[in-house]
Amino acid sequence: MIVAQARSRAFYADYGVPDTVDGRFELIVLHLVLLLRRLARTDQSGGRGNSYGQLLFDLFCRDLDDNLREMGVGDTAVPRKMRQFGEAFYGRQTAYNTALNAEEDRELEKALARNIFGLAAVDSRAERLAHYARAASRRLQAEEEKDILAARTAVFPGPEAFAHAST
Repeated sequence: MIVAQARSRAFYADYGVPDTVDGRFELIVLHLVLLLRRLARTDQSGGRGNSYGQLLFDLFCRDLDDNLREMGVGDTAVPRKMRQFGEAFYGRQTAYNTALNAEEDRELEKALARNIFGLAAVDSRAERLAHYARAASRRLQAEEEKDILAARTAVFPGPEAFAHAST
């Protein structure tokens, strides 16, 4: 579900996310962070969110490892690349969670501009993506744990709805 959402054409055509390995990785990480954030809240209310979150993260890592090997990265280089991916993931998770918890909306725009677009300053692409990410976070927070875990509903909103919206 995360990978399918991150591959939505609108992110690349309408938001201007680079259609590269790095751009796709960044969108997968953003959606993974949003879902893990929701699962952590579930765990605090007596659910099993963190255990499912750990399983999801482990699957993400296995998939990255498999993709590196399919791309021809040598066995000796894979652990180093995985360590780099892990550091990138945890850095983004901290930045996005901090920004989503901040009272100032601009913090998420700054984090997305820096991490996804490689910009020092916020532009309209980062603003639109932040608008989408906040809506996705709200939608996830409203979903029942059982529906998320069973993937019974499309838990992420369509990115097309936010691509041309003003923030």
